[in-house]
Amino acid sequence: MSTSTAAQREDRVLERIEKFRQRRPRLIDDVVTLAHGAGGKSSAALVDAVFVEAFRNPELEQLGDAALLRTPSGDTLAFSTDSYVVAPHRFPGGSIGHVAVHGTINDLAVSGAHPQWLSAGFVIEEGFAIAELREIVADMSEAAARAGVQIVTGDTKVVGKGAADGMYICTAGVGIVPAGRRLSRDNVRTGDRVLLSGTIGDHGMAVMLARGDLAIDADIVSDTAPLHELVEILLAAAPSTRWMRDATRGGVGTVCNELAKDSPFAVILDEASIPVEPQVAGACDLLGIDPLYVANEGKFLAIVPADEADAAVTALHAHPQGARATVVGEIVAEPPGIVALRTAFGGSRIVDMLVGDPLPRIC
Repeated sequence: MSTSTAAQREDRVLERIEKFRQRRPRLIDDVVTLAHGAGGKSSAALVDAVFVEAFRNPELEQLGDAALLRTPSGDTLAFSTDSYVVAPHRFPGGSIGHVAVHGTINDLAVSGAHPQWLSAGFVIEEGFAIAELREIVADMSEAAARAGVQIVTGDTKVVGKGAADGMYICTAGVGIVPAGRRLSRDNVRTGDRVLLSGTIGDHGMAVMLARGDLAIDADIVSDTAPLHELVEILLAAAPSTRWMRDATRGGVGTVCNELAKDSPFAVILDEASIPVEPQVAGACDLLGIDPLYVANEGKFLAIVPADEADAAVTALHAHPQGARATVVGEIVAEPPGIVALRTAFGGSRIVDMLVGDPLPRIC
């Protein structure tokens, strides 16, 4: 087969993939499944067909980590909410309480806001130990105090035994966006660099191994942490940063697909540049899971201009949370709407959004 014929075949395949990916997600299920809560294609279909359709408004349709709301005085507030159903409640490196605070702080931070206030709602199962409840609430108090935010309101509900797997937590947060700051996918340009703030997969694998269902002994600790200080360091070093997202459910692979979907550009990742701790990579290999799709609770992905990328990485390296920060890819013009990975073997493969999540109940 000639080189030109092979190239034409590749172009036709990419064209079919692009047309397929541009389709609006369709909800074809009659009941909710675990896949609908995993952050992949099934989640997108459920959110679009049920929630966005019912509540439709311009801000909601942005589907960002936080809504950016203008006050009558002209200030911009970021408002975010999230629910946490982690099992087990405690794992190496943190607990459901830490994740509940850090997760909402991080959603505000990557939206460009300075986190200020949180609410906390608890759904507690009858029979849950008060001592364990105190420990989790203490974790939340400590996490909020260290991040400089206040938990200012909340709610508690108790349900029957067996109805809540112990405890669920819902937090909402409000932050203030500095004047003139605007992070948006619309800002992304061809030639921009993809920057990752550190290693991936730590949280998801720490929670997975903590369940004790697998005979795998690995020293893996969750990366749960607030990102607002690291975000501010990045924005100071790279003031023209285009867009950011913390890579939680669905991991880096899903975040990149959310960025690329319906866009006029492609995201190209370099496998050799993506930092993964050896023990995390080993556990993922044993389980047949791609680290690109494993959740993180203390890492962000940012798109920065090429001429600011080196300064951004250098600045992040000065902070303990950014010690492994690196450029892991670039924004290119073709093929639009696609995420691809340059493999360590010199080839490439498409990184698609998964239907569900290989690791449920990890955030």
